[in-house]
Amino acid sequence: MAANNRSDHGSEENTRLYNPYQNSQVPINKSQYLYKLPTSPEFLFQEESLRQRRSWGENLTFYTGTAYLGGSVAGASVGILTGVKSFESGDTKKLKINRILNSSGHTGRTWGNRIGVIGLIYAGIESGVVALTDRDDVWTSVVAGLGTGAVFRAARGVRSAAVAGALGGLAAGAVVAGKQVVKRYVPI
Repeated sequence: MAANNRSDHGSEENTRLYNPYQNSQVPINKSQYLYKLPTSPEFLFQEESLRQRRSWGENLTFYTGTAYLGGSVAGASVGILTGVKSFESGDTKKLKINRILNSSGHTGRTWGNRIGVIGLIYAGIESGVVALTDRDDVWTSVVAGLGTGAVFRAARGVRSAAVAGALGGLAAGAVVAGKQVVKRYVPI
């Protein structure tokens, strides 16, 4: 695969030259060992290159982690406000700080776990729907949001699950529509 042994003139615009001995202090003719490496990802089949999607494991990790982090930050913020509201007139500075830290830690963990589970359920349902239908569009996200809301509130009864499912579907549809609007109208 050395550059001087092969003449692929048709694919030179998608390659870059690489010298493995570039930073070494070895007395070698370094121009002899130039290799053409691709600048874009290589796929075994053409169909793989057409799909611009994360795998189900990456999807699961991303949604769960993002939801947990967001829920923890939001819960900690609410916990700080709750801790400040619980101050009493005779509290010392140490006791006030302790109340804020305890309240924000407890509320942050609680919210993070709840919203992280919602992200986990959403990622699982979305990956399942994509695997079944072999499509990834707005309706996939809406169905995943509907299923997530229904599963998350299923223990509270059918009515609660139906309402939560409808709200989850609307929220997922709004997020996907907002993402499309931002892509179209916000120059990045």
